[in-house]
Order: sequence, then C-alpha cells, then structure tokens
Amino acid sequence: MIYSAKKFIFGIGIAMIGIVGCTNTIKLEHDASDEYYTELYRPQYHFSTPVGNLADPNGLIYFKGEYHLFHQKNGHWAHAISKDLIHWSHQPIALDHDDLGQALSGSAVVDWNDTTGFFNGKAGLVAIYTNTAGGEAQSIAFSSDRGRTWERYEGNPVIKNPGIKDFRDPKVFWHDETEKWVMVVSTDKSVTFFNSDNLIEWEYLSRFGDGQGLQVAVWECPDLFRLPVNGEDGNEKWVLHVSVGDNNETNGSTAQYFIGEFDGKEFINEYPADHILITDYGQDFYAAQSFSDIPVKDGRKIWLAWMANWRYPYQSPTDPWKGAMSIPRELSLRTVEDGKIRLFQEPISEIESLRATEYSINNFHLEGNHRIDDFSGTTFEFEATITWEDVEEFGIRVRQADDEETVIGINTKTEKVFVDRTNSGLQRLIDRNGSFFDFGSLYETDYPTKQKNIKLRGFVDESSVELFVNDGEIVFTNLIYTKPTNNGIELYTKGGSIDIESLNFYHLHSTWRNQPPNNKISQIVVNEERVHITIDEEEKLQAQVKPDWLRIKGEDLVWSVEDPEIIELSLDGMNATIRGKKEGTTQVIITDLNNLVEKSISVRVSGK
Repeated sequence: MIYSAKKFIFGIGIAMIGIVGCTNTIKLEHDASDEYYTELYRPQYHFSTPVGNLADPNGLIYFKGEYHLFHQKNGHWAHAISKDLIHWSHQPIALDHDDLGQALSGSAVVDWNDTTGFFNGKAGLVAIYTNTAGGEAQSIAFSSDRGRTWERYEGNPVIKNPGIKDFRDPKVFWHDETEKWVMVVSTDKSVTFFNSDNLIEWEYLSRFGDGQGLQVAVWECPDLFRLPVNGEDGNEKWVLHVSVGDNNETNGSTAQYFIGEFDGKEFINEYPADHILITDYGQDFYAAQSFSDIPVKDGRKIWLAWMANWRYPYQSPTDPWKGAMSIPRELSLRTVEDGKIRLFQEPISEIESLRATEYSINNFHLEGNHRIDDFSGTTFEFEATITWEDVEEFGIRVRQADDEETVIGINTKTEKVFVDRTNSGLQRLIDRNGSFFDFGSLYETDYPTKQKNIKLRGFVDESSVELFVNDGEIVFTNLIYTKPTNNGIELYTKGGSIDIESLNFYHLHSTWRNQPPNNKISQIVVNEERVHITIDEEEKLQAQVKPDWLRIKGEDLVWSVEDPEIIELSLDGMNATIRGKKEGTTQVIITDLNNLVEKSISVRVSGK
C-alpha cells in the first residue's frame, strides 16, 4: 500500500490533509461559521432554494457574463444568478402567477437580433413558458435588464391549447439552417415541434414519439440539441431528451434520450423504435435542461436536473426547503465498444475549484475490507481507477457508520454496476399518493465486466451521491438521508481481489459560505438533533466538527447540560452518553474551546 497524501500538523489535536492551493476567491455573503445553509441534510455544493419547494430547472441561459438558473416553485419561476455555475445568488421571483394562471416549466433565449421587436434593436432575454388557465398553453415574457425584471407579452398565449391535456414545457432554440426559432413541446407520450420568425407567431411542424422509446408515462421537459460525435468536426448528431413521469414500471419517474437527425422540421430516431436509452440509472434525476447561449468559444453543452423523483417530489425529510439540483454536467456523444453512440455526462471543470484537500492512494492491491483512516467526510469527491482478474464483487462504501452506509459497487457475476442505498438511513417515506415507498433500494445497470477495468468518479454531499462511470458513460444520481456524522469510507472486495491503480479523495468547500480560516472549527454536528428517552434510559451522542478535514480530540470540545437535574452526561472522547434522571426537557450544548461555535441538542425525558 502506497500513500501519497501529505499530512501537516497545525496546533494541538488538529491535523489537515494535503491542503490544495487557494482555488476559490469568490467572496460570499456568509461567513464559514454562520448558520446559513447548515440545516440537517442541506446540500453544501448543490443548488437548493432557501425555503419552499424546488422543482424543474427552467430558462437556463448565459448572457453577458452571467448564468441564470430559473426553477419551478409552486408554479412560479424562482431565479438565481451565477458567474461560475457553482456559486449562486438568489434573486426575486421572476415570473409570478397572472391572469393566465401559473408559469410552468419552459426555457429562455437571447433574442440577439431583436426578432420580437421588444428591445429597440438591441439584444434581450425572452422566456417561453406554459400558462395554465383554460388548459395548458405557451406564453412569453421578456427582460431588457439582464433578467432582473420581466414583462409579459400582452398577446399571450402565443400558442393556444389545441384541445389536449398535456401541452407544456416549451424548449426553444435558434436553428441556423432554417433561420427559424424552433420550439419542442411535451404532448403526452410524444413531443411536438413548431417554428417561428419572431417568437410570437408559431407554425406547427411535426410530432415525434408515437411508439418510440419508453411509453409508460407522460413525457415532460423536452430538450433538443446537437453534439459532435467523438469531438469530430462535421460529424454531429441531435439528442432529444425527455423525462418520463411517475409510473409503476420504473417505480417512479425517470428520463430517456434519443439520438438522430433533425432538419429544422422533423426528428428522425436512428435507433429502432423500441430501443430505450436511459439518461441516469439512479432514482433522482429529472427534468434535465441545457443552458442556452453559452459562448461558442466555450464550446460546451451543459445541463443540470432536478435531483428528486415524482414519486416523492416534496416528501423528503428536509426543512425549510424541499429539493435540490444535480451538479452541472458537460455533455458529449461518443462511440462505445459495440459501435453505438451514447450520451456521456461529466462534471463541469469548475467543480474542481471547490477542492480543499487531496488524499491519494496508488498501486494498492486489495482483498477484503480496508477502511480509509486518513480521510473521512460528508461532502467530498473521489476518483478511482480499478482493474481485476478474479473477483466476485468490489466497491467503495461511503457515508459509513456502524449501522449505516451507501455502497457503490460492481458485481462481476451478474455483470452489474450499482448504487445501493438500502442501508443509507431513511428506509421508507410516504409518497405523494399517501402510500409507503421503499426509499432504501438498490439501483443497478449492466456493466460488461469482461473488460476487467473501471473508472469511477463520485460526488458525495450531505444528502446525495452522484456517480460517473467511465467518464460519464453510465451515471447514477441518488438522494440519501443519513446521519450528519456518518463520514466513514471503506473499500471492499468479495470473492477475490482487485488492483487500485489510483484513488484520489478531495474534500469540497461549501458554495454557500466563505471558506473557514485555517484550523478553525466552523460547525459542530451531532448524530441526533432531538432525543427522547425515559428515566434511567441511556442514549449515545456522537459529535464531529466541520470542515471535514479537521482532526480534533475530545478535549477540543466542551459539553454541558442546561438542566443537569433532568439528565446525566458522561463523556468519552468525541462521544457522550446521556441518561434520563427525571421528567422534563433540556438541552445538551457543545461548544469549541473558545465558545465561538455552538451546537444544541434537545432532550426530552418522560416517565418509564
């Protein structure tokens, strides 16, 4: 075993692992020790709304140095702005309800040549969305001040409902060859195409989807774009993406894509109609949308998705918010071993700016279990390249504790790669239908293990795991709800051994608060937020500190009880045991030595 990570000691009882150079100079509004975005399960480098419901991303667009992320929030367009796709500034609601009802999902474009006539010959932003009064129809709004304020077009809707139930989620883009705006709209288990000269007057073109792909539920949030194949100039294909609504066959919602040709009027699928291409093999990747108008010199096609599922859209155990976005991903088309073309998704390079520490293991032969003692955390990234000759199963266990873990693995017998959250914490929840849903499940897909190698890249946050296999050929996105102190990492094999060619771990900074000063505790977390015990009953509490890379001892924390007549407290390093003494409610309080950071746990003691 060869460890290439360096350790540096800073002060008594505190160590840090291979600090990466200063990478994030963005000044944020909140200090590291602020309570902003520190609630239980709150994502630290994924986008989430401060309060309320978050759903489909809408109107993703780049304009004059800014990325705009709009998203569904109870039929409104909520709004955030970023310079780097990582750090976001929340803005006021962009589109509220009006006389035409809600503002459902849609897209936005830059009207560079003022085809609408809204901008006095200059460029401006146009949002295209679905209104709901009298049936779903398509409307537009426009902004002349870089997306800060929006005005509805007085002639809305620009496309009236044609007499069908599902007619929503317009995606609009400029088609160079026909010199027209093109709109693709969800129409039940199909999509319908329109075009326009001015974003106001639209003409029907064609429909695609009848008998194509996965037909188990309504298609939503379509997207259509072209990408070069294998990066080759002059060799391009079109990708049509749709999300598939809640259904029993896929045990919730999912997403699929088609590869083919689009001439500005009609999409032709180049695969057989019954050939299904799944976008993400996890449970929680929906309504993906790509950013419009990213500069040509950048050259990337980037998208993100709502990290949730329509079986339990707002049923997660989070408060005061519901829902988050996936990390932004760069898209490409590549030819795989069987000669077929597939969509690849890779994390955008900007995420590397969040790396705070680096820990590496190289040329490591593994048989059995091996816990990573020198690296742990709840918000981190890892990369692994693994080869093998004879092994039944192997993988990496993350967010591990004595009784919980999330497993990323490969089974060579069944030829599957999987993400298993059956023991990740939350086992069941009440879904949107009021029924029990088995949240703790295993998600898998085929993997040809005869090639005897695999490349993994994973992103672990406070309530999610995203896995990218072989540069994003296979992707899993899964929510997890586990204890905030579950930070262990373990490698394992069953029935044989593997060779780890390289393995890198990186702690990641929060995108919502400024970086903490060196060696300073920014937060204290405990395995339980509230405890209910009876008289003479005991409960164990475990404390840890943030940022994840700090290594402290029990004497670096101070524990106290608000009312020692109600509970008795005994300490054991970073852990404590409380015992009920008499009925009542009190607080266990934990602080750092300087009394600058505090964590309180509510304890209620009842009679036997």
